[in-house]
Amino acid sequence: MSARFNLSHLSMALLAATAVAAPATPLLAAPQADQVPVMADDLPVEGSEQALQLEETRVLGTAEEELKQAPGVSIITAEDIRKLPPTNDLSEIIRREPGVNLTGNSTSGSRGNNRQVDLRGMGPENTLILIDGQPSTSRNAVRYGWNGDRDTRGETNWVPAEQVERIEILRGPAAARYGSGAMGGVINIITKRPTEKLSGSVTAYTSLPEDDAEGMSKRTNFSLSGPLSDAFSFRLYGGVSTTDADDADINADHQASADAMVSGREGVRNKDINGLLSWQLNPEQVLDLEAGYSRQGNIYAGDTMNNNGGGNPEFISSLYGRETNVMQRTSYALTHKGDFDWGTSKASLGYDYTRNWRLNEGLAGGPEGAPSEGAGAFMSRLRNTRANAEVNLPLSAGFEQVLTLGSEYLYESLNDPGSLRTQSGWDPVPGDIPGFSRGETKTTAHSYALFVEDNIEIGERTIVTPGLRFDDHEEFGGNWSPSLNASHELTDELTLKGGIALAYKTPNLYQSNPGYLLYSRGNGCNASEPNTGSGCYLVGNPDLEPETSVNKEIGLAFDKGNWRTSATYFRNDYRNKIVGSNEYIFRLANGRRVLQWENTDEAVVEGVEGNLFVELTPSLDWNTNFTYMLESEDKETGEPLSVIPEYTLNSSLDWQATAQLSFQLTGTYYGKQEAPSLNRRTGQEIDAQAQQDVDPYGLVGVSGGYEFNQNYSLRVGISNLFDKQIYREGNANDAGANTYNEPGRAYYASVTASF
Repeated sequence: MSARFNLSHLSMALLAATAVAAPATPLLAAPQADQVPVMADDLPVEGSEQALQLEETRVLGTAEEELKQAPGVSIITAEDIRKLPPTNDLSEIIRREPGVNLTGNSTSGSRGNNRQVDLRGMGPENTLILIDGQPSTSRNAVRYGWNGDRDTRGETNWVPAEQVERIEILRGPAAARYGSGAMGGVINIITKRPTEKLSGSVTAYTSLPEDDAEGMSKRTNFSLSGPLSDAFSFRLYGGVSTTDADDADINADHQASADAMVSGREGVRNKDINGLLSWQLNPEQVLDLEAGYSRQGNIYAGDTMNNNGGGNPEFISSLYGRETNVMQRTSYALTHKGDFDWGTSKASLGYDYTRNWRLNEGLAGGPEGAPSEGAGAFMSRLRNTRANAEVNLPLSAGFEQVLTLGSEYLYESLNDPGSLRTQSGWDPVPGDIPGFSRGETKTTAHSYALFVEDNIEIGERTIVTPGLRFDDHEEFGGNWSPSLNASHELTDELTLKGGIALAYKTPNLYQSNPGYLLYSRGNGCNASEPNTGSGCYLVGNPDLEPETSVNKEIGLAFDKGNWRTSATYFRNDYRNKIVGSNEYIFRLANGRRVLQWENTDEAVVEGVEGNLFVELTPSLDWNTNFTYMLESEDKETGEPLSVIPEYTLNSSLDWQATAQLSFQLTGTYYGKQEAPSLNRRTGQEIDAQAQQDVDPYGLVGVSGGYEFNQNYSLRVGISNLFDKQIYREGNANDAGANTYNEPGRAYYASVTASF
């Protein structure tokens, strides 16, 4: 267990209020792991001060802490990141954990090189990213395309790698406690706290690809931290980083269609600054004030949603190397934490403001998702205000337990005049589509949640963690999310763990907005319906239902100390997935069809994950994990939810050669990635020649580090040692699963100076 409480007597009122949650027979406290056995003659006399102190000692974590021991949870430490520094995005190291892949936002393959974290094949939109426990949702300020595409890098590039204390990856039932958006899982990026002594560091990193057609990366970060007085401490970090765009013609010899414009990986320029002031109010309470600003500007590589130049390839080509999109994220947070005799508490108030500036994109036909010449630029603004609070109450009523009571509030505001602008030539006549209006570009939503969890110790070997969360959204009503997780030690070395939970996700602010309109001139409409009136509209639907998933997992963990292994079976039964319909609800007088976003039937995600750690010698460790996907399928169409490998194997050898010198050898092997066979939007089978799978392939890396002294360190390495490159060939309709670039061999170095 990961937390300890020294319990005092609770009030009779509190005991009465919780009596229904536990039987009345108390259990003796379990001994601490480091407690020294005593002989019978040495036992304290009943009623003595020593005996009372022993009776008051408990070793039991909160429900949140217990859930981090679940089978579907991984932890990446700062030391892991130091040994295997990601290029410039944390997703590059997160992808090495079981159940994790990088995929595009949809199976269409559009925006294929904007790969984001995908947990257990549920798709990036069902992965909730937290920074220090608070959701980061800036990608929600990016327009949502007809096929579920977003032109976004996701949320894993807001924190410099060197400032991360650890990354917690929660998959399956353990993630359900976090509410909407966590059906696939949760990534919690936890930054470093202020240090006890004044300290600072500067880190410089660079990665040089062997293929000069691929973009190089570099970053420089600094940190400064320490006490200001007995009560105040601070932490300040910042940095700049750049990843260049691939050459405009990197995929020219591999694209599936000769007249397509299949771009490589887009570049990005990052600037980050963040400050934290911590006030120790008294020994029991601390107040944190945090403020941060990040800017991400793209370096355009020529990507368009349909790989066709948006009808103006000369204009698209002229934009190469320029900033066509800038995301700015400003965040503020005030957090109070208490550690009292009766338990712990946490309350926070946060505000996130995302400004998404980009050249206006086409919203109709072939130019959809391509910058439009002469259309200017607009700024979309997303504001999120969050308030949450929870208390953790250790109880001795019947079983030893820690009860958690919590609440959350969220106000969302999205103003996107670019995506909701009038389009001359194809906008419907006002009043033709009920509820549709071009007048209002701002959407708001209020929601709140209440949750209760209990971490209960039943006997010396069993922990049961029930939970219940209620969310209420002003548009979509209430949703109950029950959960039950449990852990039982079959022996001192073998533990059985499992859980089941109902997770959910509300429709996003584009899907539910009746003023959000997309248009196809006909090629993007259902091919089995007559194309009278030249095309079809897709409009937002305020009557959508939230997506839900029943997440289940069960696993065994065996721990012999110097080696340990585990295996976990998981299954997510996914319901009410929201997609753009291909069946019209009515026709306009001019013959054009009107479609809506709709809830579809069931889907299922099923697989097995495993880990093996072996201490080969006191200085040599071998660590391996694997994921095997048994099923990932939309039950209505038989199509995959995400284009991910059939299996993934990650392995590493860590050798601490001397106190100063260390080496690491890493390897990843990806199984076959099957191509989609159906264009759901048009209802047509994809041509057999276009159903190209990605064959299995492996990546190997090697690195070494040297600590010159406590102030200077160096690490150098080679990624993709055997230079396995994959080239993007197009979108799924013409290139199958070959929709992304896997960069080739690169050489990197990282140097840190600290005091």
